[in-house]
Formats: sequence, structure tokens, C-alpha cells
Amino acid sequence: MATSFAELGLSEPTLRALHDVGYEAPSPIQEQAIPELLRGRDVIGQAQTGTGKTAAFGLPILEYVDPSEQTVQALVLTPTRELCIQVTQALRTYGSHTGVDVVAVFGGAPIRGQQSQLRAGGHVVVGTVGRVLDLISRASLILHDCRFVVLDEADEMLDLGFLEDVERILSLTPSSRQTALFSATMPPPIRALADRYMYEPTLIHVEAATLTIDTVAQFQLPVQMREKPDKLVEVLRAEMRSPRQRPDAAGAQAIVFVRTKVRCEQLFRTLRDRGMNVRALHGDMSQGSRDGVMLAFKGGRVPILVATDVAARGLDITTVTLVVNYDVPISPDTYVHRIGRTGRVGRAGRAITFVERRQRHELEAIERHIGTHIAQWEEGAVAAPTPVRERPRRHSKPHVSRRDDHEPYTKLVLSGGRAAGLNVADIVASVTSAAGLDGEAVRDVLVLDRFSFLSVPAAEADRVIAALHGHAIGARARGQAMSLERVPVK
Repeated sequence: MATSFAELGLSEPTLRALHDVGYEAPSPIQEQAIPELLRGRDVIGQAQTGTGKTAAFGLPILEYVDPSEQTVQALVLTPTRELCIQVTQALRTYGSHTGVDVVAVFGGAPIRGQQSQLRAGGHVVVGTVGRVLDLISRASLILHDCRFVVLDEADEMLDLGFLEDVERILSLTPSSRQTALFSATMPPPIRALADRYMYEPTLIHVEAATLTIDTVAQFQLPVQMREKPDKLVEVLRAEMRSPRQRPDAAGAQAIVFVRTKVRCEQLFRTLRDRGMNVRALHGDMSQGSRDGVMLAFKGGRVPILVATDVAARGLDITTVTLVVNYDVPISPDTYVHRIGRTGRVGRAGRAITFVERRQRHELEAIERHIGTHIAQWEEGAVAAPTPVRERPRRHSKPHVSRRDDHEPYTKLVLSGGRAAGLNVADIVASVTSAAGLDGEAVRDVLVLDRFSFLSVPAAEADRVIAALHGHAIGARARGQAMSLERVPVK
């Protein structure tokens, strides 16, 4: 069993990038897939979201690519725009010391900007199926030298009806390519695709960690975005004291989960300013700072921890009696992992999920996944633990997207563009990270030379502007802060 990434045969620049982001030991899918891919083998990986799949295929890609060759050498196909952006940002981070250029191509953004990025270079292309085919048809994406192809979330591509288009793309790549396919499930059409386009693949099956949460009482709390900080303070004060109906709450600890590092830091300051004993845990902190926070929390000196999912990976503290999902998890699996942090070793646990109106469909997907309705929280509410039923055979991760096509949008202008090194993926990723919006909520992004345009839901516009105030956007923007404001209505 590999206890470090160095044992997997990765190069020094890649190991340095992993050290920069605080990765210490490979996950099971990484431990098994990386050596096989480095040997040049085709790989089929069956694993759920959250198991580390992106690094499992991304690190070998970065070892494979020659930055001196100005051609597309690797292609990663994703089913959704949001996943495309996530994978792109991850690969850019892993390849920060290698000189490898990663380009994101996806629908819903001007194609000319993506054509320009491809002309400027692009060793690795991460793209949605439709936009990749469009760029191929325009002769803007040439795959003659593409030696590595990854199909990420293949079963989701099947669900969305993309499999025929995927086969068309595969047929346009060299037959000598190396192929990796990752999927949560392996229905017959996916197996048939692998049989046709992969050569003696190594099969890797990693089970998602099973968490026993039969001792966790689960609640939901409908909230509006603007009232969430006050509601969190109310919930924590109500739950963390020791009422007669929950005598075991004395000495209780709580983890508040958020989606982004920026939100984590903001919420930590809010709670601290309200007089609470709280610490933050997120990926932008140094390893020493993270260790200090963990020691304080494990030692019981800090009762409340605000954390992102990645930073809290592997967190196992038996005294946690409350989990608050300040942001609805991006997938049902993540929800189960989060609330499994409480209710350990026979102790009673409670989990409360804040739900905005626009997130109702995500909560419904979670309820379908666990096979039960989640009760509404009120102060003093007591509910029986909510058992999670056996996982359905089909992967039930929801598509995080906007359902209301008639929702009003507001156009914003950003004081930076191509001259500052920005591209569409940078802007979308920064808005989703800083403001907590999902990727599908950011529309009509247009990057010009000196400034850029984008549209966001009208109800969220002020919050997005405030969240990005003074925020450096894009890896190539050299830390330059940019302003964002509404486009004046004539």
C-alpha cells in the first residue's frame, strides 16, 4: 500500500504541486489507477464522486504531456459544464510547475474565445461533448496527436444521451491512444463502449466509504440567502447548549460545512464576531495552520469548526454531535459523508441542512438517495434518527443546474479581459467559488480585450458583486484584483 504520492512514481514538479495544495497520501482509486496509467495501460475505474478520480487520471496526464510540443496531447470529456470547469481548475493546479497549458471548452460561452485559446496552445483540452464536436467540425480542435483520452462520469454521459457523440469523438483520435474511463456504475452500454474502444483495460473498483448514520437525526431548514448567517447563529446557540431533552449535548462539538474556501473564511469571521469560539479549515491554509486547527478541535478546545469538504477529508472525531450543511452538498454521496461525521460510537447525532428555494431539487435528490423525507427543524425539535436505506443501483447524483428558465438575469461588467490573462473558465470558476453559485447560474460570459461581460440571476447580483470585490480572478491574472458592477440600463 502506497503511503505517499512519491511512491507512485510521479515526477518532482507534480509532487511539488501536490505539496502546495496539502495532499499527503493517495486515495484508494489514486493508489491503484496512477501506476497502471503511468505504465501505459488502459484503465476502467468504477468509483463514486468524491473518491479522488480527477487526480487519479489527471496526474498521469501531466506526466505524459510534453509542454514543448504545441499540440493537443490529451482530451478529457465531461458530461456537464460545471464538471468541465472543476476538472480544468484541478488540472491547472496539479500542473502549476510543469508548463502544461489546460484549456476548457464548453457550451453556453462564446466559441470564438475558446478557438483563440486553442490556437494559442492547449496541451490538454477538457470539454463537454457537444462543444468538443463543434470545435472539431470547425477544424479548431485537431486530435491527430491526442495520445490520452479520459471519459469522466461515463454513466452520466449515457443518461444525457451523449454516448453516440462520444463514440464519434473516440473514432477521430489515434488508435494507439491510451484510454481511461471512469464511471460510478457500469451499465451494459458503458461496458460495450469499453469493449469497442479500449485495449485490455485494467479494471479498478473502489467502493465508496460506507458510513453508518442510523444514529443521526436529520432536519432541513428553509432559508433565504440573506438570512443564512443569522439563522446559523440561532441554530448553533439552540443546539450547542444543554437542554433537558438532550443531556448529552454538554461538551458537544459541531462542524459547519460550506462549499467554498471563500465562504468558509467569511463565515468563520461572522461567527467569531458574534462571540463564538470557532475555527476555519480550508485548502488555502498552510499545513501547519491546518494541523493547529485539527489539534484544537480534536482536543475539545474549539467547539465549532467551519470547513470545506476537501479540508475535512478523513476527519474522525467521536465527540461531534452536530453537523450543519450551511450549503447544500453538491451530491447525495457528499451529504452522506458529511452527516456521517456525527453520531459516532453510539452517540446521538443531529444534522441540519440549510435549503434555499433554488436548491429544493438538490434536497429532493438527497431524499431520493437516502430513501426518506427529511423533517423540518425548529428550536427544540426532536426527531428519531433517520436510517439511510440501501443505495439505489443507478447513480443518483443530481445535475446542479438552474431549473427556472424564466428567472430574471442581470448583466455585469468586469474590469479585466484577455489582456489580464482571463478566459471564460477563469471567470465562471471565480464566481462559483467566491459567491457560492453553481456553474450553470453564470451565463453569457464574453471576454474582450480590456473587460468582460457575464450574467447572473438578478436576485444574486448584489451578492456576487460584493463577493468578488477585491478578489483576484484567474491563475494567469497575476493576483490582480478587479471590479465588478452592473451594466447601466439605458
